Amino acid sequence: MNLSYEIVGDGPTLVLLHGVVHRREAWDPVLAELSRHRRVVTVDLPGHGRSPAMPEGDDPLQLGMEILREFLDEISDGGPIHVAGNSLGGWFALELAATGAVASATALSPAGFFVNSLDQRRAVTTFLFLRRAARLMGRHRDQILDTKIGRTIALAVFFAKPWLIDAEVAKIDSRSLLTNEIIDRGLQADFGFTTPPADARVTVAWGGRDLVLPAYEARMVHRVFPQATVRVYPGVGHVPMTDDPELVAAILLDGSRSVGHLDSDAA
Repeated sequence: MNLSYEIVGDGPTLVLLHGVVHRREAWDPVLAELSRHRRVVTVDLPGHGRSPAMPEGDDPLQLGMEILREFLDEISDGGPIHVAGNSLGGWFALELAATGAVASATALSPAGFFVNSLDQRRAVTTFLFLRRAARLMGRHRDQILDTKIGRTIALAVFFAKPWLIDAEVAKIDSRSLLTNEIIDRGLQADFGFTTPPADARVTVAWGGRDLVLPAYEARMVHRVFPQATVRVYPGVGHVPMTDDPELVAAILLDGSRSVGHLDSDAA
């Protein structure tokens, strides 16, 4: 599969994986700072943005993993590869670390730490409810998203500061919500992780105002990754890159530091 991607900056490679219904542009608020210190690769996941649809199959997560492993080989510059992800992208990042495919993984409010099956159903139902709400807006949807108050109401589930989202970005994400097929496969998806090696480098950051994957799920992380650095950050939501770009950039730079020495950046 030929995924759509972009590479900017110089330094250790850091691959950024967005969440469901989003695109690689979700990382734009932190890209300038990250690219000062890293060779940053942003990519549209299968079925998102300008990448082809996810192939048919029983398990979209394992299919996605196969595609991402091939993608890492494609963009490798021969050095260590670090990966970071948000939500669904966070699950992929952590699974890549668990399987030894990357040097480190940093996850922002990652999927995969549901307390039980009802918690997983709640998360998927949240997206289905938002899809229904977007459909009910009908032909007025773009007009509503053109206003700050409209974006604040429509996007409050994802962002702590939804009024900061550009209107055109909100419209694109809304159309993705209506058409994205990964959502419909989420109830049956197996979000279990491969048993990771004890030395897998993992950082997990959770938004204290996350309404999609609430911060209570953070307490489940150490059951799978006992060595992980885990922290909940108040004041940011499920997609924190717009809520606090400086904070997120610092988290990603720190999580992707090279082993054995301090990088020149001060994240």
